[in-house]
Amino acid sequence: MSQAGRGLYAEGLDRCAANYVPLTPIDFLDRSARVYPDHTALVDGDVRRTWRETRDRCRRLASAFRRRGVGRDDTVAIIAPNSAAIFEAHYGVPMAGAVLNTINTRLDADTVTFILAHGQARVFMVDAEIAELGLKAWRGLPDEVRENTLLVGIPVAGFENVRGALDYEALLAEGDPGDDLPAVADEWDAITLNYTSGTTGNPKGVVYHHRGAYLNALSNAVGWNMPHHAVYLWTLPMFHCNGWCFPWTLAAIAGTSICLRAVNAGAIYTAIAEHGVTHFCGAPIIMNMLVNAELEERRTFDQTVNMMTAAAPPPAAVLRAMAEAGFHVTHVYGLTETYGPAVICAWKPEWDRLDPEDSAAMKSRQGVAYHALQGLEMMNPKTMEPVAADGEEMGETMFRGNIVMKGYLKNPEATREAFAGGWFHSGDLGVMQPDHYLQLKDRSKDIIISGGENISSIEVEDCLYRHPAVSEAAVVAKPDEKWGETPCAFVTLKPGAVAGEREIIDFCRDNLAHYKCPKTVIFGELPKTSTGKIQKFHLRDRLISSTE
Repeated sequence: MSQAGRGLYAEGLDRCAANYVPLTPIDFLDRSARVYPDHTALVDGDVRRTWRETRDRCRRLASAFRRRGVGRDDTVAIIAPNSAAIFEAHYGVPMAGAVLNTINTRLDADTVTFILAHGQARVFMVDAEIAELGLKAWRGLPDEVRENTLLVGIPVAGFENVRGALDYEALLAEGDPGDDLPAVADEWDAITLNYTSGTTGNPKGVVYHHRGAYLNALSNAVGWNMPHHAVYLWTLPMFHCNGWCFPWTLAAIAGTSICLRAVNAGAIYTAIAEHGVTHFCGAPIIMNMLVNAELEERRTFDQTVNMMTAAAPPPAAVLRAMAEAGFHVTHVYGLTETYGPAVICAWKPEWDRLDPEDSAAMKSRQGVAYHALQGLEMMNPKTMEPVAADGEEMGETMFRGNIVMKGYLKNPEATREAFAGGWFHSGDLGVMQPDHYLQLKDRSKDIIISGGENISSIEVEDCLYRHPAVSEAAVVAKPDEKWGETPCAFVTLKPGAVAGEREIIDFCRDNLAHYKCPKTVIFGELPKTSTGKIQKFHLRDRLISSTE
């Protein structure tokens, strides 16, 4: 190459305001409000709002935050079921330049308190349905922190006795949708903060950026073939990986969100029939709920309903029953650190001719990279070389690309470990099939995935060790037809101590979120290595053998 030709496409072709704008999913909202202003954006019980109304409310929320001094890099936390308020927060908070922290409604108060303190929340919005949990967590903050944290009730009923508590609609009334709001200066700026158990008891704060949220929102639509004006039912919690980025996807396609606060078979079937639902997401437990619904819970519908599911591979019998009921299931895989789904079992037309068992086997594979994911490999974590695509050699699933988190908040060591060698290490083990579809064989050893929720076995073990009769404890995943997996505790009692299964479970329920508690307790000596380390693989093998 000649010297003269090296700058051919650089000189006079600079980036400027006319040809470069940072990517942010906020822009999807403005587009839908301009193009489809009167199309229904959201239904929440008796509340029905258009895209124009939704855009104006989100701008009001952002304006109100700005007027109260909440802006760049401030954290706004919300704990709420699937509702209009948490949907609006996905836009109003980042519009103000702040960072949204959606909190799992199933957590215990101590964990919520930890999250609020660790994330340095300036605002804590609490749905009235969860007032008791929210207030307990808020009151657990140190006095000086609590005094600087604005408590917002949605609505304020249930918070009247709290000095300074503000009603959500009153907060919106403080704002003006016509206010100038700050543009996103850098697409690398944080947009949300999501806490995950990881492999330790204390949650880790996973930070997303605007670029990743934008790209994964589009990948959801492209990979799932979602049309404009799709009708989406919120069975997946919006607090979980920001609803897998679907709040932003729905604005990108000007779809309609049907909020479902209480998830049960009857409510799902009713929403599908009455609102013309075309898409929804959820853990395999939702499929079990639908195929096992009582006759009086079921409703007929004409449209094919698409379901996206993650976590444990769906059993063939369940997939067959779902198809017979009018549902088309797509299997995806991802982690909180990858903005939710980052791998999809992309379906091929020739597979339509497979028999039900072979079709289910194909659907149960995790699949191939999302459109916005640049690298997906099954690698040997020691050599950092890809394993053979033979469906036999085991490796660790690793990710690289724009839909991998910024890192863990205030935890540089964990961030460095996660990104060692230039790849995100998932900790999930599996194989690469000859057609380069990824298939997991084993989840991270200490994580139990129950009903789509991650449970840290270490956190449960720490609780068990606090019981006065417990000498040793180990918690592993037990296969479960309804939940996919549930925690099973193996316990050795102290000499002379007496405790039964019910007592141990009740103790955990008094000290942990209920979904984290063991459903089964097995007493006896625990297998150990020569150095005294508990051999959990023996315990897992014992459980698997007992279910065969």
